[in-house]
Amino acid sequence: MTRLVFLKLGGSLITNKDRPDTADLERIDAIAHEIALAIHADSELSLIIGHGSGSFGHHAANKYNTRQGVSSPQEWHGFTEVACRARELNQIVIERLLQAGVDVVSISPFSGIVSRNREILKWDTSTLEDCLQHHLVPVVYGDVVLDQQLGGTILSTEELFVWLAEKMLPDEILLAGFEEGVWEDYPDCTHLLKEINPQKMRQVQNALQGSSSTDVTGGMRSKVEEMAALVRKQPSLEVQIFSGRKPGNIYSTLTRIQKGTVIRNSKG
Repeated sequence: MTRLVFLKLGGSLITNKDRPDTADLERIDAIAHEIALAIHADSELSLIIGHGSGSFGHHAANKYNTRQGVSSPQEWHGFTEVACRARELNQIVIERLLQAGVDVVSISPFSGIVSRNREILKWDTSTLEDCLQHHLVPVVYGDVVLDQQLGGTILSTEELFVWLAEKMLPDEILLAGFEEGVWEDYPDCTHLLKEINPQKMRQVQNALQGSSSTDVTGGMRSKVEEMAALVRKQPSLEVQIFSGRKPGNIYSTLTRIQKGTVIRNSKG
């Protein structure tokens, strides 16, 4: 019996988000090694990886305001620039995972998604499902898409995961980022929230903050709110937000050890 897990590698984790087009190759290699070990250790693990664009996409997207829509020639130029940068980082991630022994294939959101006002209307999941059947690991990423209302826009990895989760019903979503989890006292960051009940979001509103780096698709607040809404729809789903910087954390979460903050419905 397989266990379907979505793993997101945050842009702040695999790039220097404050320096354009700068990948953290050493960290990507370490993460790839941990993923390979986890797949080897758990024969039931079925994995879809997603990653953010970090410094490769967000700086260009912020310059051209691509997330908000595309209409002028200059904005369409920016659209293509964001697409190019996002794909460039994706290629780096794919190659490093392959070198670590993970059988990955890249799935481009741009080529498959139909959206309207940043809402996904259509995305054929059969390719991802077929990849999983053949024990391959699909890799999706935050990317530009054509949009029926906005002309063009950007969809974050979390938005992709939310839509895929409603179709594919994963057991867990793991969000590996720069922070250790959701801090109760951000920006002091001395008290970590171990668990968030999606039915009691008002209790953690003060802890939810945006990203400190350029992130056109939203920071911690949007991540938690999107994931909490998804857990409310899928009561058995668990979401973990944790640091991918700490050696061993990604391996641990993939092998069912909790790190960081978990979003789940209280038991009992």
